[in-house]
Amino acid sequence: MSNSSSITEFLLLAFADTRELQLLHFWLFLGIYLAALLGNSLIITAMACDHHLHTPMYFFLLNLSLLDLGSISTTLPKAMENSLWDNRNISYLGCAAQLFFFYFFATAEYFLLTIMSYDRYVAICKPLHYGTLLRSRACVHMAAAAWGTGFLWAVLHTVNTFSLPLCQGNTLDQFFCEIPQILKLSCSHSYLREVVLLVVNACLAFGCFVFIVVSYVQIFRVVLRIPSEQGRHKAFSTCLPHLAVVSLFISTAMFTYLKPHSISSPFLDLVLSFLYSVAPPAVNPLIYSMRNQEIKDVLKKLITRCYSDAINCSSSL
Repeated sequence: MSNSSSITEFLLLAFADTRELQLLHFWLFLGIYLAALLGNSLIITAMACDHHLHTPMYFFLLNLSLLDLGSISTTLPKAMENSLWDNRNISYLGCAAQLFFFYFFATAEYFLLTIMSYDRYVAICKPLHYGTLLRSRACVHMAAAAWGTGFLWAVLHTVNTFSLPLCQGNTLDQFFCEIPQILKLSCSHSYLREVVLLVVNACLAFGCFVFIVVSYVQIFRVVLRIPSEQGRHKAFSTCLPHLAVVSLFISTAMFTYLKPHSISSPFLDLVLSFLYSVAPPAVNPLIYSMRNQEIKDVLKKLITRCYSDAINCSSSL
């Protein structure tokens, strides 16, 4: 038994026990991480280099890519390090920092996805008011609100969680520092404060989820009334990627936090947490780029330009 003042590090859950599987996990994680970095960086570069993409929808997509880069960089590098060096340790301060940044990026991303559903609702259901409701200043304010809300909730959760007395050891059944796992180590009823905060957070998340569902019900009602098949295809091409991203993010996270305790297990928690913490940042660029012709066209131009510049440089040498 130990208290929180004597804990200097936590032990994270290992993905595998054998050295061969640990190295396999390292290379798998490295591939996923590099794919996420490349995909999100390409989207950010495309938004920054082409003025045709300087619209509210792509401004929010730019913010989503930045949040994805931050989110996956919070959890995966430490998991890769532990798999490579056969190590499970994370320092007390490192665990607090990881928890803070994970909830910061995850909360901000969830609110940003809600804002993006509002953007699609206005664009399709109220196109004549789009320029008025989503001016540049309004978009900046909404994005700043998402980032600010994420920062506020991350501060509240981090301070509240790490102010709890811990006396149930220092082993976490997770590959990164997560609130439910740290609460299991608490030896005081004061952990109920964090539970109440999580319930309030869940209520806000459910409110956003209802808003997203209602928005898309209205969107699909309007889209299905469009007489032109080309018009319906264009509307669906901008809505379906966002809906896929929202579904992946919300479904895995909600099941993780709301599933019955009777079906909980370290392996199931590990898989689910991997799906909502690692999969979305890696998959989001693929979903958006495959369904969005404008992004594909811009990326083709950038790649062609870079290739031409490389050929010219080599020929001049």
